[in-house]
Amino acid sequence: MTRILEHGRKGPAQGTAKRVVVLLHGYGADGNDLLGLADPLSPHMPDTAFLAPNAPERCVNNPMGYQWFPIPWLDGSSEEEATVAMERAVDDLNAFLDTVLEEEGISPENLMLLGFSQGTMMSLHVAPRRDEAVAGVVGFSGRLLGPERLEDEVKVKMPMLLIHGDQDDVVPPASLPEAANALTAAGFEVYAHISKGTAHGIAPDGLSVALAFMRDKLGLETD
Repeated sequence: MTRILEHGRKGPAQGTAKRVVVLLHGYGADGNDLLGLADPLSPHMPDTAFLAPNAPERCVNNPMGYQWFPIPWLDGSSEEEATVAMERAVDDLNAFLDTVLEEEGISPENLMLLGFSQGTMMSLHVAPRRDEAVAGVVGFSGRLLGPERLEDEVKVKMPMLLIHGDQDDVVPPASLPEAANALTAAGFEVYAHISKGTAHGIAPDGLSVALAFMRDKLGLETD
């Protein structure tokens, strides 16, 4: 049984938006951590709603925040526990996205995923395995989980934008080329951007690149 993900919202009222960006937060944070991105983005993305769900589990290391799945080397969980929790979170996120498409009355080509850190891991895992392709995925400061399984499990393909700070001491910057190589080998169109002097976070230059990508892939450049 899937869990309902509580979420915040900015932009047009439900059912009136032409496009939706789903913002997926990192380990120990919550939806509000990314929902603020709507403020600089929305003036350049008219008729676009921004939804930011909380991950389904309270974070072991930060009970005030949430996690998509536990991280063994951070919280002492087992690899099996992490795998089981991730599989369940994948089901929860897919159910959330299905509900968004239905309630907003949009097609998958008008839905964009933007993740940060663990939210990027979820985005890169879930989007290729859905039945219909979303418009694209933006992944900040994350990694591709199980790259060796991607080619066998992929159902649909969409453009991917990977962004990483070159000073990230939480998720190594090398995670970007590793993910890009695996995605490219599986037939994805991959774009990449390195934010100079940036640690584990979202810098203005990276957000500008993400905005241009989303405007292009959601058809805003041709409106």
